[in-house]
Amino acid sequence: MSAITVTKTAEDAASKALRVTVPVDRVREAETRAVRQYARRARLPGFRQGKAPEAVVRRRFSNEIRQWVIEEVIREGWEEAKSSESLQPIADPSVRNLKFEEGQPVEFELLVEVRPEVTLSRVGGFTLTRRVPRVTDEMISEQLDRLREQRASWLPVEGETPALGRMVRVDLDDKAYSFVLGEGQALPALEEKILELRPGESAVAEITYPDDHPDSEKRGTSRTVRVALHEVKRQELPVLDDAFAREVGDYETLNALSDAVRRDLETGAGREADAAVRAELIEQLIQANNVEAPPSLVDRMLHGLMHAYQVPSEKAEAFYHEFRPVAASQVKRELTLSALAEREGLRATESDLDGRVARIAEQRASDPARVYASLQQAKRLPELERSVTEEKVFAWLLPQSTVTEAAE
Repeated sequence: MSAITVTKTAEDAASKALRVTVPVDRVREAETRAVRQYARRARLPGFRQGKAPEAVVRRRFSNEIRQWVIEEVIREGWEEAKSSESLQPIADPSVRNLKFEEGQPVEFELLVEVRPEVTLSRVGGFTLTRRVPRVTDEMISEQLDRLREQRASWLPVEGETPALGRMVRVDLDDKAYSFVLGEGQALPALEEKILELRPGESAVAEITYPDDHPDSEKRGTSRTVRVALHEVKRQELPVLDDAFAREVGDYETLNALSDAVRRDLETGAGREADAAVRAELIEQLIQANNVEAPPSLVDRMLHGLMHAYQVPSEKAEAFYHEFRPVAASQVKRELTLSALAEREGLRATESDLDGRVARIAEQRASDPARVYASLQQAKRLPELERSVTEEKVFAWLLPQSTVTEAAE
C-alpha cells in the first residue's frame, strides 16, 4: 500500500503546519471498509440485515460513507504525521483546506500545537524583596464599617425624594425591583429618571444598554420603559459595640472582634506579599532565561480570554491589541513553570490531590469523596492540579534565591 506523505509548511516554537497527502489506494481501502461496515449494520427494505448488495448500500449511505472515509483518512494522516515528525501535541490538530475528489488522493493541512522546548539554564541566585503592607487602625475601621453595612437595616422614609445611597422600590414596565441608587445596580439613565420622582409618581425613561451588557442581544440597543417609584428607604447601621461583636460571631467584646479583624487583614497582607514575591521571581526567571511567548500560544490565550469575558466578535481586534501583552506574559509564566515542573518532577501526584481534597473537605466539614465528586462535576480538578503543581514548583524555587523582608 502506498505511503502517506507529510510535508512541513510552517512552524514556530509552539505550532507546526503540515500538508498531508493520502494516496488513492489508501482512500479506496478506507471506502471499502466503510461500505462493509454499513452493509453489516444496514436495515434496508427487501433485504435481511447484512445482506443488502454493496451497490445499494453505497447509494443509500453515500453521504455517511463519504464522511466516514474523510474521518478515517484524516486519522491515518494524523497518526503518520505524529510519527514522522516526532510530534508532542498538546491538543487535537485543526484540519484545513481538505481536498477530496473521486479517484484523487486526499489532501489536507494540519495545524498542530506542540509543547515548546524551554531551556532554563538559571533557576536561582535571584534577589527578592517581600514587602508586607502594615495593617493600620484605619484599615480595621473600614473593615468594621463593611461588617456594619452587611448587617444594616433599611427603613422607609416619608416625604423624601430619592438620593444616592438610598434604596428604592420601583416598577419597571410593571415588574417590581429594589436596588440602591449609585451602586451601579441600574442603568445611569434609569437612575437619573428615578432621582426626579417622588414616591407615588411615575415617568417614561429612554434607556440604552451598554456594549458590555451581559445579554449580548441587548448590547447597544435602546428602549422606552415606564418607571413607577413606590418607596424610598435609608440605611441604618448597627451600633459598633460589644453586642454587635457577639452578633457577628463568637466574640465577647468589640476589642476581640477588632483583634480578629486585624489578624485576618495581616494574614491577607502576608498572602499578597507572598504572591508579589512569586510574581517577581518568575519575572526574573523569565528574563534570565530569555523565555519567549510563541505567537500561536498567545493567540490561543487571547481567544480563551475573549470567550471568558464574553467579548463581542466585533470588538475582537481591539481586545486582542489591548490584551496581547497580558496574554504574552501569562504564556511565558505557564511555559516556565511547566518546564520546571517537568524537569524536576514536581507535578502534582494523585496523592497530592487526595491530600488537598481532604483539606478542603475538612474546611467545609464535608466528606472527601463528596468534595472530589463536586470538583469533578464542576470540571475544576485540572485547576486544582495546576494550583498544587505551582505550589510545589515555588517551594522548590524560593530556597535557591535570597528573599529579604521589608515592612511598609
